[in-house]
Amino acid sequence: MSGARGFLLGSDGWPYLLVPAIPLAVALELAHAGAVVVFVVSALGVIPTAALMGRATEQLAARSGPGIGGLLNVTFGNAPEIIIALFALNAGLHEVVKASLVGSILGNILLVMGGSMLVGGLRRERQYFDRTAANAQALMLLLALAALIMPAIFELVEGQGLPSPGDERIDYDRTVEHLSLTVSIVLLAIYGFGLLFSLRTHRELFNPHTSEGEGDERPWSVRTAVIALAVAGVAVGAMSEILVGSITEASESIGLSEFFVGVIVVAIVGNAAEHWVAVLVAAKDKMDLSVNIAIGSSAQIALFAAPVLVICSFFVGPGPMPFVLNGFELGALIVAVVIAQVVTNEGESHWFEGLQLVALYAVLGLAFFFA
Repeated sequence: MSGARGFLLGSDGWPYLLVPAIPLAVALELAHAGAVVVFVVSALGVIPTAALMGRATEQLAARSGPGIGGLLNVTFGNAPEIIIALFALNAGLHEVVKASLVGSILGNILLVMGGSMLVGGLRRERQYFDRTAANAQALMLLLALAALIMPAIFELVEGQGLPSPGDERIDYDRTVEHLSLTVSIVLLAIYGFGLLFSLRTHRELFNPHTSEGEGDERPWSVRTAVIALAVAGVAVGAMSEILVGSITEASESIGLSEFFVGVIVVAIVGNAAEHWVAVLVAAKDKMDLSVNIAIGSSAQIALFAAPVLVICSFFVGPGPMPFVLNGFELGALIVAVVIAQVVTNEGESHWFEGLQLVALYAVLGLAFFFA
């Protein structure tokens, strides 16, 4: 009993303190409670389900060897965000989906990496990480950005212009729909080759041997991990459906735009547990892992999550979702990805660098708030 209490109050167990929010969210939804209350409680309920999914995936990965384990990690790493986005797609909230994807990339690069560098650097003059591995991830992210912004540039030059932050869904020309689809297929192909690069040909670069003494925790059995993953998947689905169903009414009641809710609130909620892990390992001077979580997760969203959702939109919801970003999203993404390239090129960090990244995230958040 004391061991369970110690885990729940420890650095890894805090998300599970929010488990009561899951049945509470279901009860509030069935009771037709106010949209704001339902939104807040269901958002809190997403956090422990995402944490459990991540933990179960890690345990399965540890049991499966580096190749299959790495594949499991990259497959389920952003599953909560994809599940939330699928429900939003089905509801026709295309701009919320795109905002949440952009928000996840921005949050990982600026908030998570910045917070990690800030916390990790408070007691150290400098921290170091593998520049080659970080550069490889940052370059993939930069190339993905170049591809993802092309539908917006095409629409800006040849179409009806960029969407407004206040839009919910726009019917675009078939040409830009097909452009988004083909770009998504190319990105998924690059993602596949990226897996080959990181899991086979250059595995040692991305999966360095851990030192002895790390991880004294007893590993889960495969059966336990699979059951936990299945339970987490069902719970994430239930919370996502309730969360998405309350977004429109809750945002109007609070006075926030759906754009701000998607790019800041939904993006942070879906990644909260993973964000905490990145900051925690940075405090332990494991900047390789922290930077890999921040940049790697961003690259995974750009190369895998976004293309998958664009393809799914042809089968789910009222119509296809061309990846045409609004002006705020375009500007913020370009700035963040360029900064990621510059920061990772140094191979070292300090607290003031982290503070600047967090400050930039705050500035972008303010711009999104007033948009």
